[in-house]
Amino acid sequence: MKIALIGDSLTEGRPGVPFIRKLKERYPGLTLVNLGKPGESVKSLHTRLNKTKLDTDYDLSFLWIGVNDVYTKLLKVQAQPIAADQEEFRELYTAVLESVISSSKHVVAVSPGLVGEDMQNAPNQELKELAAIILSITRSYPNVDFLDIRSAFKNKLDESDSSGYISTGVLTVMKEALFYKDPKRIDKLSEKRGLHLTLDGIHLNSRGAEVVAEEFAAVIDRYL
Repeated sequence: MKIALIGDSLTEGRPGVPFIRKLKERYPGLTLVNLGKPGESVKSLHTRLNKTKLDTDYDLSFLWIGVNDVYTKLLKVQAQPIAADQEEFRELYTAVLESVISSSKHVVAVSPGLVGEDMQNAPNQELKELAAIILSITRSYPNVDFLDIRSAFKNKLDESDSSGYISTGVLTVMKEALFYKDPKRIDKLSEKRGLHLTLDGIHLNSRGAEVVAEEFAAVIDRYL
């Protein structure tokens, strides 16, 4: 079984703890192709897929994109262009999804993750709206499922007392991508910041990576 994981730094696993590592340990007989790219927005992913076509023999593809369309607005330096508004987001996401559909027997559209562990903050409310747009798009395609990863995060965060920390310094994010690769070190910094699932409000620590791996695995098991 050949599986594509398409998305941004959360999919690539840098900075933070890579959830794909946990999936590879769980499914040694499967081919898991990591197509994550740091800073990717739905607009830049659309450009990437137009320039570099996907393989056409995937059995299952996970499309996890959208968090940078909100997170980028908080950064002092914009890494990638983002959709001008929700209508453009809908158009670009639909085009990206159709590119993925053409390369895979089944596709799972994953809701955007977190911008801060306060699910009620303004960025997370915007992500909630983007998730609703993604869900509405998927309903038009019979071979596309929707994975609400935000609900899985919320269930865990409801049990914890997280801080509102969000890293907005590009240099800080880059430094942590370079120097924080050991999960224990990542988790220690996460704890220092008062966070439960993330290193910096966005990227995953060990607990966050485990949540994502479990949610993805539940989907994979349905197709084995």
